[in-house]
Order: sequence, then structure tokens, then C-alpha cells
Amino acid sequence: MAQRLIFGSDHAGFHLKMALTAWASAKGFEVEDLGCKDENSVHYPEYGRKVAQEIASGRAEKGVLICGTGIGMSITANRFHGVRAALCHDVKTAQLSREHNNANILVLGARVLSESLAVEMLKAWLDTPFAGGRHQDRLEMLDQPTGL
Repeated sequence: MAQRLIFGSDHAGFHLKMALTAWASAKGFEVEDLGCKDENSVHYPEYGRKVAQEIASGRAEKGVLICGTGIGMSITANRFHGVRAALCHDVKTAQLSREHNNANILVLGARVLSESLAVEMLKAWLDTPFAGGRHQDRLEMLDQPTGL
């Protein structure tokens, strides 16, 4: 069974999302695009929320969010319990977000990345397993009450 990969973007990330969904489909992933559906201006939190809810509920294991810089999508997604959305800017940060942080959402900035680099980053992110061990201990610390 193909691994499910969900995508969301705002208008700024629309074209990059289309390129990445095409790449992922060609690689055999079950791709689900939660929007947006065109270049018309939209509010990024609507689409960040859709993907984050799928991850937080357990209906999906991995997702990709794209906006102009990736910052807004990161802020939105990380408000959901169990979501570890990582804004990455190169292949190394994409790999480490999986290896050390077990990121379940890759966040990309369409205005700051080339399409070819974004594809390389997605490939690296999908191919990199979580290391566990001391990194698991650190993730568990994130779920502890902060007292705030």
C-alpha cells in the first residue's frame, strides 16, 4: 500500500505545491491535496490548519505545507498537539528535521526556494528515518506540561 502524503498551500505556494505533488505521485505516493486550488489570494491559516488537523488526528502520518516563506504555515501547524512542523531551507535541515525531530510536516517557502531544491529536500525528508534514542527522550519532553 502506498504511503499517504498530504499537501497544503496558500496562493504563494500553489505552483511549487503542484510540482511537488506531481513528483510524489510519480514516485508512488498516495497524494492528497487539501488546497488551495489556484493562484487566487487565500489565507494561509486555513490550509495550514487542514493539514495539521489530519496529522494531529492520526488520519495521516506526513504532510507538506507551502507558503511564501514557510513562516506562517509553521506557526499555524505547530499550534496542534502532536504536530512537529519543520520549516526547512536546505537538504541538510530537511534530513535533520526527520532524523532528530521526527518532523511530521515539512514546511517550505516558495519565494525562497527553487523547485529543484524543494524536490531534493522532499526526497531527503521522506527518505530519512527518525533516529530515536536520545532524540525520542527530547520529543517526550515537548509533551510535558509547561506550567504556563
